[in-house]
Amino acid sequence: METVFLKKGEDRRLRVGHLWAFSNEIDTKRSPLSSFAPGQSVIVADSGGRPLGAGYVNPASLIAVRMVSRKADETLGPDLLRRRLADALSLRERMFSRPFYRLCHGEGDFLPGLVVDRHGEHVVCQITTAGMDAHTDELVNVLDELLHPSSLLLDNDVASRDLEGLERFQRAALGDAPEEASVEENDMTYVIPLRGGQKTGWFYDQRRNRAALTPFVRSTPGCRVLDAFCYAGGFGALAAKNGAGSVSFLDASAHALSYARRNAEQFGADAETLQGDALSLLADLRRDGRVFDIVCLDPPAFIKRKKDARQGLEAYQRVNELGLDLVRPGGMLMTCSCSHHLEADALRNLVTRAAGKRRRHARLLFQGFQGPDHPIHPAMPETAYLKTFLFHLPE
Repeated sequence: METVFLKKGEDRRLRVGHLWAFSNEIDTKRSPLSSFAPGQSVIVADSGGRPLGAGYVNPASLIAVRMVSRKADETLGPDLLRRRLADALSLRERMFSRPFYRLCHGEGDFLPGLVVDRHGEHVVCQITTAGMDAHTDELVNVLDELLHPSSLLLDNDVASRDLEGLERFQRAALGDAPEEASVEENDMTYVIPLRGGQKTGWFYDQRRNRAALTPFVRSTPGCRVLDAFCYAGGFGALAAKNGAGSVSFLDASAHALSYARRNAEQFGADAETLQGDALSLLADLRRDGRVFDIVCLDPPAFIKRKKDARQGLEAYQRVNELGLDLVRPGGMLMTCSCSHHLEADALRNLVTRAAGKRRRHARLLFQGFQGPDHPIHPAMPETAYLKTFLFHLPE
């Protein structure tokens, strides 16, 4: 393999385990990025020529190199894929008794550029980097060997592939991937859109945070729940299973709302769907004097890049102010952020300030993170993205 050399002093992050080297950290005089093909396997070395490990390179990407091993001679290929995915599978099987989880979480499982979700007998993969994309056929073979799925869907219609110079597409690599599937979580079954859904079909990262709501639903007679940015109704349908009297689902997607309603109505709950812009709909509910016992806010990442921080922070502030106004005295507000650029303290402070402006007390009862099938790489703060807070707003 050819070698990518780092500039002096740019090896410190990689030595403690970080898996990315940025283009401005590369010594382009010794290793011109233009001389490498996108996805090419390389040895990564410090300025003194000492190998740090192996990775793959993409000269067109801001993240120029992604590491796959601390061993310089261990390249990405079927052997490494098999070992890493077998390890990831073994870990999930220790945590979950049923095959419904994220099997591979990119850098958290030391396979940058790869996400694999397991929905029972159906598997969905998302490949976001040129280096991983070059090994698609090998990846499919390894997953078939390990899981024997009825279908494997390559859901590669994502914007991040544009940054890597890759085409977007969605196709079945194994079997006939159905339009929808069933997933089990928190002792209930959801129906989800597999081919036409968001991300890889389901958000397993919120599993434990959804469960944190159930004691409060059960202890509130006729509990009224608002599930905003609901997708297929993860929070609201679980509330319906646990005795909620009514659930209002709010989302921009009519397709997602149809699944949310189905998932709630199986438990006989009164399910309302509100389709459109979330901020406008939340403002309409406030204007109409609506209040709820529990309000759940799980918006998309409003801060996808650092340069979006100010505008995104304002959006989080607005959403949380509107959500707080819809919580009845004595009710609960669950608020979430999946943007790693928004720190947990900042999200908590948004609610604290909003409550203070309204002269309302707020108790923090629960702080949640992404579930254990979305492992955090301890040397990469970028992988710790999900924050969830549950507040009680007493009378």
